[in-house]
Amino acid sequence: MTNALICFAVIAWLMQIVLGWWQIQRFNRAFDRLCQLGNVGVGRSGGRFKPRVVLVLAFDTQQRVCGSLLMRGLTIFAPPKPLPQLHGLHQQALRPEVIFPEDRACQTALALAITSKS
Repeated sequence: MTNALICFAVIAWLMQIVLGWWQIQRFNRAFDRLCQLGNVGVGRSGGRFKPRVVLVLAFDTQQRVCGSLLMRGLTIFAPPKPLPQLHGLHQQALRPEVIFPEDRACQTALALAITSKS
């Protein structure tokens, strides 16, 4: 019985490593595509027991959003999704409390992505 529990724990741990690697690879591919579009700003909301949010914005030479992605969730199955409603907006027109009025985590991530633009 003990051996079965140990084997189950090891298999679960290995699955977490493999699936975590898979999620990071998906994010990195999407991030690389955004980096080719222009300057990139990344924002992340924290939270140990709440869904985490990672938001990435690509800005063109006129400081308009030309690409975006949002990852949110508690699990490794959270896919990166574009935010087409932000595309074309000027950096100064991005208001986190207006764009995400009900979602504090997305507001925090968007505010950080706007200010961390390289």
